[in-house]
Amino acid sequence: MISRHRFSVDDYRSAARRRLPKIVFDYLEGGADDESGLRRNRDAFGAWELRPRRLIDVSRRDQSTTLFGSQLPAPLVIAPTGLNGAFWPRGDLALARAAHKAGIPFALSTASNMSIEEVAQGASGELWFQLYVVHRDLARSLVRRARAVGYSTLILTVDVAVNGFRARDLRNGFAMPFRPSMRVAVDGLSHPRWLWFYLTNGTLELKNFATDDASSTAAQAAVLRREMDASFGWDDLRRLRDEWPGTLLVKGIVTPEDAARCVEAGVDGVVVSNHGARQLADLPTPIDELPAICDAVGATPVLCDSGIRCGADVIKAVALGARAVMLGRATLYGLAAAGEHGVSDVIELLKRDVDRTLALLGCPSTGLLDHSYVARRRPV
Repeated sequence: MISRHRFSVDDYRSAARRRLPKIVFDYLEGGADDESGLRRNRDAFGAWELRPRRLIDVSRRDQSTTLFGSQLPAPLVIAPTGLNGAFWPRGDLALARAAHKAGIPFALSTASNMSIEEVAQGASGELWFQLYVVHRDLARSLVRRARAVGYSTLILTVDVAVNGFRARDLRNGFAMPFRPSMRVAVDGLSHPRWLWFYLTNGTLELKNFATDDASSTAAQAAVLRREMDASFGWDDLRRLRDEWPGTLLVKGIVTPEDAARCVEAGVDGVVVSNHGARQLADLPTPIDELPAICDAVGATPVLCDSGIRCGADVIKAVALGARAVMLGRATLYGLAAAGEHGVSDVIELLKRDVDRTLALLGCPSTGLLDHSYVARRRPV
């Protein structure tokens, strides 16, 4: 049931900001470099306008879609995000359970605070696993573990050869475990609900490295600094394709050329993403690159993320060729404000917004959306 006091993703953002200490909210909200990429991701959606049809029967609307053989009630997927336990206790599980309740996939990050096995045991539904390649042997181990407990889809993230420059985190001294300081202590005390949850639920750690043969401390530090294996290349992708029997996606693609090479390497889909503008500010905006990338890959499914905040954003992405969108900050705002209930609420808000937008657009189904329903907004 949707909250009677929060009517949009932005309402949940405000609630998350009130509940979280500044150091944690800045980690959730921040972007790379001068953070201009954050603004451009959102502005890019506004640069497209909707082109409605009139006198169309929209008494019934259908936003369902088929994605890699699964029927979804809406073109939504919860994106992989790290350190979700900082926003809510057992945050990864809360996201996974809300996704299952909504009938949409949940993608677990390599940098999760709950292990691959813990989430699989605690949540039903369709589970995807996102892979950061820190060390080759460790990556193979993570892939084997995900396969063993039933994850259907592997997402290889390829835009983190090194860490982006995130000034907010550097200024705040954001690290894991949280480093004690007078400023952090005062910040925590001014947010007693968050502090109570944090103190009563144990220290955060990257659980996927707690049981592996690789050095847990070194691997966790590498992931937090985004110090991945910068030598991982196209031949390595082809080997990963041979080793993973399920659906394989590549995330972090922003050019048609790379998208086409992914398809040649045998992947099942690509995620057009600039990492939510958290790695490099001066990258193309995913929504603008969608048409060219979809043309380059033909029938291969394309997903999109970075900046989705409302139903119109979802509609525009699907009209421009995306099979589904991935939700990052939007569902994290819900998580930070109200846990699993908040995530479910945000998903329902978006689904209702998609339904309303379809009706007002004169389109009875997301399956009928195409480029004719959108156009570049004319300059004023």
